[in-house]
Amino acid sequence: MKQTEKNGFRQVIAIKVHQWLNPWDKVPFDKKARRSRPEPHFYMFTLKASELKALSGIYRRTTERDRRHSSDPNIQRQHEVHRSKRIRDFIHYGYPLSDLSQTKRESPEFNDLQKPGWLPTAIVVNILKKDDKRLDQVVDSNDLINIREFDEKTSLVEFPKKFTGWGWRPSKIHPIEVIDGQHRLWAFEEGDPEGDFELPVVAFHGLDISWQAYLFWTINITPKRINASLAFDLYPLLRTEDWLERFEGHSIYRETRSQELTEALWSHPQSPWYQRINMLGESGLPEKMVSQAAWIRSLMATYVKAFEGGNVAIGGLFGAQVGSDEQVLPWNRAQQAAFIISVGQKIAEAVSKSREKWAEVLRQETKAKSKKVSNQDPAFAGAYTLLNTDQGVRGLLYITNDLCYVRVDTLKLWDWELQGSPDGADESAITAALNSLKKQPVDKFLVGIAEQLATYDWRTSGAPGLTQEEQLMKGSFRGGGGYKSLRHQLLLHLSNTGGDVGKAAEEVLDLLGYAEA
Repeated sequence: MKQTEKNGFRQVIAIKVHQWLNPWDKVPFDKKARRSRPEPHFYMFTLKASELKALSGIYRRTTERDRRHSSDPNIQRQHEVHRSKRIRDFIHYGYPLSDLSQTKRESPEFNDLQKPGWLPTAIVVNILKKDDKRLDQVVDSNDLINIREFDEKTSLVEFPKKFTGWGWRPSKIHPIEVIDGQHRLWAFEEGDPEGDFELPVVAFHGLDISWQAYLFWTINITPKRINASLAFDLYPLLRTEDWLERFEGHSIYRETRSQELTEALWSHPQSPWYQRINMLGESGLPEKMVSQAAWIRSLMATYVKAFEGGNVAIGGLFGAQVGSDEQVLPWNRAQQAAFIISVGQKIAEAVSKSREKWAEVLRQETKAKSKKVSNQDPAFAGAYTLLNTDQGVRGLLYITNDLCYVRVDTLKLWDWELQGSPDGADESAITAALNSLKKQPVDKFLVGIAEQLATYDWRTSGAPGLTQEEQLMKGSFRGGGGYKSLRHQLLLHLSNTGGDVGKAAEEVLDLLGYAEA
């Protein structure tokens, strides 16, 4: 569309597209659910990629480390580097030259394969209004994009007065959010190509974020164009959408992701559960192992759960809205797997260093009977430790999720970013995430939790040397009610240790409504 300038403001002429049917008036709009009633129209115009990137904040993250997390409107999104590279090659060379090696592209033999690399599909965006909050911030008044209605079919999209194109930065958050087409914008990381190349844009105005997630799903998933599981890494808000929950069922994210995480815990060499999860549910194995099914159930009940009940007391770090702004942590699969592996590493290390009576007894018992269960400490991986049982695994996952959930802001979990492809959850990606996690504030907090948990008596009810009272107490951890009982006991134990771990445990006890025994 034609660009003009008036009173110092750059303007783009846009077509106003009316789309609203009478039956849509019956849609249950809900501002609290981030599903406010949208405008009955959207806009269509064109922009150069560099301008759209500047207005939406699509930059290379490694050069933007000084930016505060709260100033990044694209926090909900992840970037597949290889995908953008393929688009960039297609723009320059067309098909099929874009699929050939660089050597062949430069060879005169293939000159006849050069074709136009058109991108006729629109980038779908949302232009924020003055009261639209993202991570508790609004667009600065000087950075707002104003839309002036010209007539029923035409509007003027007015850029910020100080907008200079590529390199422009807002005072707070960017005025545009990219709903679909982010990877096409990333393809222009090296700047606009030579010549005249504009991108078609479909722009909503003041569209609530739940509707944005809905649009992303209907554009990308309904036509079966990308893997559904990947969608929850690219657009984490989808993890909490109730319409998906009702239509697709919990397996669309939670069960699938729990299975993926379990496999990572079993297969990654740095995991304390490496080759120690009974993946096939086999009986008669030489080592006592928690089954894959039990791990999946425990992850779905802890880290990957949507919420803690009707009152949404404590949700899962990987599957619920967290923090003061009630957003969803945008961690991908590699980050999620690395986090749980790190939890396991720290509890295994803390237990191995423990000289508590319970741990020494289990070591002596194993040594006396020459039962070398594994290369790991019998207090962590032996036959008589809860840490090697379904109940103990659930308890460990409960506690670390609970405490980190209530400290998500102070631990700066939002700030943990991992460069690379979000669909990469192989060994190298998880290893990179583990190394990155060591530099985060949460690492020290997890060490503190592990050190205090190691002082708890983790012996099972069948462990030798227990008093009758101890046997009865530990027997209460069996069955379905045992999960809650052990969670309660562990929280009480931590609440008496003092420090930030103790205070966090007290906060969790209060949120869950557990009365101290």
